[in-house]
Amino acid sequence: MFFKRRRGNAAAAAVAERPADGAELFAEIDRLNAANRAGRDPETEVRIRRLRNLAGMELLTDPPSDPRYVQPATELPDVDPVSRCPEISPEQLTPALLRGAILRDGCLLIRGLMDGEKAERLATDIDRSFELRSTLAEGESDPEGFYDELIAEPPYQIAERSWVEDGGGVLAVDSPRMLFDMLESFEHAGLRSVIEDYLGERPAISGQKCTLRKATPDVPGGWHQDGRFMGDVRSLNVWISLSHCGEDAPSMDVVPTRLEEFVTTGGEGTQLSVQIGQRDAEAAAAEVGIVRPIFRPGDALLFDHLFLHKTGSDPSMPNPRYAIESWFFGPSAYPEHYVPIAF
Repeated sequence: MFFKRRRGNAAAAAVAERPADGAELFAEIDRLNAANRAGRDPETEVRIRRLRNLAGMELLTDPPSDPRYVQPATELPDVDPVSRCPEISPEQLTPALLRGAILRDGCLLIRGLMDGEKAERLATDIDRSFELRSTLAEGESDPEGFYDELIAEPPYQIAERSWVEDGGGVLAVDSPRMLFDMLESFEHAGLRSVIEDYLGERPAISGQKCTLRKATPDVPGGWHQDGRFMGDVRSLNVWISLSHCGEDAPSMDVVPTRLEEFVTTGGEGTQLSVQIGQRDAEAAAAEVGIVRPIFRPGDALLFDHLFLHKTGSDPSMPNPRYAIESWFFGPSAYPEHYVPIAF
């Protein structure tokens, strides 16, 4: 028998004595992570999520005054002739190489950053969370933690859920189980230290900009640079494909070159004020051109808020594409009103 519970019960179970300071918050998160690895527990995962929210708020209260990006590497991988992106294996990833690739090519493609079988399991879990979201009544949550909406710590709140749902996504913070799995995979890949050294400060994820996506072939997407609506930020996006895409499922169309400024928005064919028209995207790409890379489960594309991209879809494709989009920000330049989640 399937049981539902009130989200208020989950929140009550998560509320415990708050650690006194940021150091104690992170220590408690580490302790609970270790306990949950030893034996999965949905209530523990709800509590970890809440503590990460509190710890994220702590990071914003006292950010570094003058953080610096890591110095870029001077020796960089060649651009792949097919993807037209610099490609590396996970073992080659360093903060300096990442910075150098973004400053030269706008992005870095890492083949197999996440284990392929793990990526495919997360894709299955996304379907599970979508199904549960559609069946749960207002105020109810799944007892296994596949769908349990985050009630953000005041003064923060999440008002974008309907927009995310319409775009074929579920917020990672609304699935304590998948949030735990996702961040564990990032830890295993060494991303915490890489991102911290890259940004020059300990990062926080945005609750509204960390999304588990299922893009169907009928989703047209739209050219954009995320910095257009996030403001003056220090950022890194970790986009991970959870399924094979680019041929039989939507991928991403990208402009693999560094853009130092925002491209003009509102061109022909755009539907939103932050979108960029096809002609303007082609002009920005210049001789580099536009490319639709092919991704395997676990492949990752890393880029920042100036990168020009869109969902690369074709209505004739037979399959959906599953992916994780997770934006990390330096607390010294964190986007206003976004819910901070410590990593």
